[in-house]
Amino acid sequence: MNRNFIAALNREIQKTPPIWIMRQAGRYLPEYRKVRSNFKNFLDMCKTPEICCELVLQPIERYDFDAAIIFSDILTIPDALGLGVSFVEGKGPVFSNPIKNQKIFLNDKF
Repeated sequence: MNRNFIAALNREIQKTPPIWIMRQAGRYLPEYRKVRSNFKNFLDMCKTPEICCELVLQPIERYDFDAAIIFSDILTIPDALGLGVSFVEGKGPVFSNPIKNQKIFLNDKF
């Protein structure tokens, strides 16, 4: 984060408002696509801290934004809970172990 963003968080008056980017927009960046091509599984990328850090910094370095959102995906949560998330080309996220009844909530992960 740069000084402009921190100052705004401290309620200091700024000449311009700080600009931040939602990470999802980065998937169109060539540098993102290059990193992504090294991973067969999207969630493996989300689970690699060094890669997440690199992906957070890419749009800041390219566009000089003031801050960014941490790279992740909301579906890392159900995956961590044992629902088995995979991303199927042309279909989207698929659960190999979907919640079908309340028994899954007895799982130690819940």
